[in-house]
Amino acid sequence: MNHFMLPLWNGEGLPTPKYGSIAMERLLERVLHSGCQQNYLVAKVFGGANISETTNGAFLIGDRNTNIALQTLKEWRIPVVSADLGGKLGRKVIMNTLTGDVLVSKNAQASQSSQGI
Repeated sequence: MNHFMLPLWNGEGLPTPKYGSIAMERLLERVLHSGCQQNYLVAKVFGGANISETTNGAFLIGDRNTNIALQTLKEWRIPVVSADLGGKLGRKVIMNTLTGDVLVSKNAQASQSSQGI
């Protein structure tokens, strides 16, 4: 599971998983290293809320995070089987790692603390 805050690492500082481009690569590496085969993988994608009041495209971090996640999955040919994306409300995501079932709730309080995917 990833939860990143910004879409792309710009090469400055540490390449941490708070950046979508880094988080996606690391997650795939670890999943494949654990023995999974990429052609059997599916994705569930949640988040991408734009909680800022601005309408400037550069500051729509939620949209940019969503785009990097979906584009990366498309490039890797990993199908998205479930998604709840965008809007202005943050989400709380609970995943059962045994079954893959996901519960998602939206609320205004969560949007104050998170924009990630």
